[in-house]
Amino acid sequence: MNSSDPPGATQRWRLDLAYDGQAFSGFAYQPHHDTVVGALRETLATTLRLDRQPVIIGAGRTDSGVHAFNQVVHVDLPVATKVRSLEAERLRSSLNKQLRGRVQILRAEPVGDDFHARFSALWREYRYLVLETSEPGLNTTNTWAWSVDGPLDIKEMNRAAKAVLGTHDFRAFCRRPANASADDPLLRRVISARWERLEDAWVMSPRHAPALRLTIRAQSFCHNMVRCLVSTMVAVGQGKLPSSTVDERLQNLSRHQLPQPAPAGGLALIAVGYERDSPHPIGRQSHSGSIG
Repeated sequence: MNSSDPPGATQRWRLDLAYDGQAFSGFAYQPHHDTVVGALRETLATTLRLDRQPVIIGAGRTDSGVHAFNQVVHVDLPVATKVRSLEAERLRSSLNKQLRGRVQILRAEPVGDDFHARFSALWREYRYLVLETSEPGLNTTNTWAWSVDGPLDIKEMNRAAKAVLGTHDFRAFCRRPANASADDPLLRRVISARWERLEDAWVMSPRHAPALRLTIRAQSFCHNMVRCLVSTMVAVGQGKLPSSTVDERLQNLSRHQLPQPAPAGGLALIAVGYERDSPHPIGRQSHSGSIG
C-alpha cells in the first residue's frame, strides 16, 4: 500500500463484458441465483483475495435469457490489494481464466471516480433477431433468435418502427415497475430503430430460414420494452395488425390485446455509448441514422 493512500482508498475500474444470457438468471445480483453480477463479484473477490465481494454497477440490466455482446460495468476495488500491481491486461486475463468463458471480459481499464457505468451512458443499443419460417419445427432456435411464421412485410414493420423515434410514453410496451402506479409515465427517448434483412440466410437443416434484425438505440429502455415492440412489429409484418398500431398505442397507452413479449433469446445488448469513447464502439459499426 502506498503511504499516500488513505485507509480504504479505492480505484474505480471499467469492465466491458460479453455473455450468453441462457447461462444465467439475469444480469443483476440475486442471492441464491446464478447471475452475471454474482459471477463477477465472486470471481473478483477470489482473484484479488478481497475480504468481501465488491459492488458492481452496470449500464443496464438484462433479463434471464437476454445476451450481451458489449455490456459495461464499473467496480471500486481497494488499492490495498494486489490490484495496484496489476496492469489492465493482466487483470482482464486473470478474470477470464477464472470465469472460464461464462462471461468474457472484453476490456478492463482504470477510470476516474466521475465515470459511472449507468449514469454516464449516453445511449444503449440492442438488436433482436427473427427467423422467418414457412413451416413449423424451428422453435428450438429461440436460444439466439425467434422463429416466426412468414413471410414478413419488412416495409410495414419499418413504418411501425418509425413511430417510436423521439420521446414517448412507453407504458403500452413496458412492464410497470413494482413501485409505480398506472398513472406514472414511462418516458423514453429512442434515437434510431430499423429492421433489415440479413444477407446470409441462417442454415437450419434441411432448409434456409431468412433472418431479420431490429437494431434500436435509445437513451434508456424500460423493462420488456424491446421485446414488446418486437412482438407487435412482427404481428404487423404478418398482417395481423396495421402498421399504425405502434403509433396508436403510444398515444392511448393501452396494451389491451397486444401480443405477448417476444422471447428473450432473440435479444442482445450490443453497445453502450459514452462521451469518452470513440463514435463507434470497438469492434463494430453502429447505426445512428433514422429508419430508411
